[in-house]
This record gives sequence, structure tokens and C-alpha cells, in this order.
Amino acid sequence: MALLEILEYPDPRLRTVAAPVAKVDDAVRKLADDMLETMYAAPGIGLAATQVDVHQRLLVIDISEDRSDPLVLINPEIVTQSGTVKGDEGCLSVPEIYEAVERAECIRVKAINRAGESFELDAEGLLAVCIQHEMDHLEGKLFVDYLSEMKRQRLKKKLAKARKRDLGVTPQQAL
Repeated sequence: MALLEILEYPDPRLRTVAAPVAKVDDAVRKLADDMLETMYAAPGIGLAATQVDVHQRLLVIDISEDRSDPLVLINPEIVTQSGTVKGDEGCLSVPEIYEAVERAECIRVKAINRAGESFELDAEGLLAVCIQHEMDHLEGKLFVDYLSEMKRQRLKKKLAKARKRDLGVTPQQAL
């Protein structure tokens, strides 16, 4: 397995709409394994292929505290949704930023598993929110898109400043 680079907002590659996975084979299973390793190392609870610059409809999730319940969803589709819930979300592609987003509280999702078998899953609470968040990535959408334009501009400036700081660039060098 290998750690993959996670793209960060506002990288334009995050806006790419993912194509369906045509066939679940060893390459797709290896990608899922690499994505799980990358997600755990980050650390996070969800990761979409788009975030690692692979534009296929694949996402991984593990909301368990001990990393014992990995979930791989290939070509996921929301079949039904109900209720609404609003809560703070974060994203590995938008580090250290948390904002309130409204999502469906309960969903039923249809997907393909690692073995290439179709299945349906009922999800609520954190799992439902996480699936919706990761599926947005497959459509080229980020949670910051739910925020006002003013908040997005503030976030871009904050992230740019943090990147410069992390690279050891002083404010005078940045000019």
C-alpha cells in the first residue's frame, strides 16, 4: 500500500467530475486500499478518489474509533433521503477548517463493493453525512460551496497564509 497526496482547496482538480468505475479489478481494489491508508494517516474518516487526483467514482469511509470498519463505495448513488441535520464539517482537502453544513439526516445508498457486488446501505447521522460529503467530491463539489462567497474568500486567504507559514515564507518574502 502507498500514501497518496491529498489535493487541497482551491486546487482546480478538485472540481473534476469523476467517471464511473467500469470494472472492479485489482487496480481498483489497490486504489481503495491506498485511499484507506492515506485517510487513516491524515487522519480522517472519509476520502474520495477525486481528492487524490483519481477521477473515478470511488470513496472510502471509516467512522469507527478504532479503524475497524472500513467501507468502500464504488459508483455510489443516493436512492432515498429524508430529514435534515446541520453540523460542522471538515475536510482533508480543506485542512483545519470547520463550518456548518446542512445535509439529509438519513439516506439509502446503492453502490458496488470491493468484490464487484451491488449492495444497498441505510445510513443515518455521521455515516449519512460522511457519505454525502464524499459523494459531493465525486461531483466536483466541496463543503465550502455551501458557504457564502464572502466566507469562501476568507477561507482561501486563511489557507494561503497557512501554506506560506508552513513553507517557512516570511510575510516580507511573500510580497
